[in-house]
Order: sequence, then structure tokens, then C-alpha cells
Amino acid sequence: MRRAIFPGSFDPITLGHTDIITRAVTLFDELIIAIGVNSDKNYMFSLEERKAFVAKTFENEPKIKVMTYKGLTVNFCQDVDADFILRGLRNPADFEFEKAIAHTNRKLAKIETVFLLTAARTSYISSSIVRDVIRNGGDYTVLVPESVQVK
Repeated sequence: MRRAIFPGSFDPITLGHTDIITRAVTLFDELIIAIGVNSDKNYMFSLEERKAFVAKTFENEPKIKVMTYKGLTVNFCQDVDADFILRGLRNPADFEFEKAIAHTNRKLAKIETVFLLTAARTSYISSSIVRDVIRNGGDYTVLVPESVQVK
């Protein structure tokens, strides 16, 4: 079985994430959206909210599971028997950053990283931009799936 994880904080999930996930689900038998928990990070949305956003977005896709994890991504891969880590690339800076992590992960465990380029129409979207738009009262709905609702 070709199982991959797509790790991230998804604070919140964006249309860029959904584009990568929708294209990647055809490449694998199972895709685990792995929401990382980092106690040093201040999230805008709770873990429960982030998990609900992702689960609602992909509720009709049987090949997708949503899970949370703490610690090293490669350890989580081993825990769930995943051989691949999926990452989306928006720009050359993303590539350089992700390349170093991919090499490290491969050194720590036999985990391959698969990179997909974001679609041009979503390449500018990041969770941090979405959070800034939300904080400043802008129309964030054009950047996120319908499942993301701000109170």
C-alpha cells in the first residue's frame, strides 16, 4: 500500500493545501493529513477546530484520513507505516527549505519526500497570510475552503 502523510499545522487549511491534497490523493492508496502539534507555537485555531476544518473539507474522500501527532514527522511516518511525505512548493525558497528537511528525514528513516508544485492560482496563499487577513477583518473566504468558518 502506498501511504503518504501531508504534515502541517493547517492553521487554517487553505485553498493551496486543498489543491495539493486533491492532486496527491490520486498518487497514493491512502493520504493522511497529519496535523502537527507544537507546544511552542501560538495557533489562531485550536487543534480541534483545525482537525474539523480538514475533516469537513475531505469528508467525501475515502482515501483521506485526518490525524494529529507530536514530535518528529519521520517518527509519525513509522508509527502509521507511511513511506512518503508529501510537501507542496510555492516558490524557490520553499524548495530550499524543504530540500534540507527531506534530506534529514531520509537520513533518519527510509522516508521519501514527494514534492508537488502549487497551482499558479493558489501559489501566493499561505496560512500566515490568511491569519493576517482574518485578524484585519478582510475577506478570507476567497483563500480557504468553505469548511473554514471564523466565529
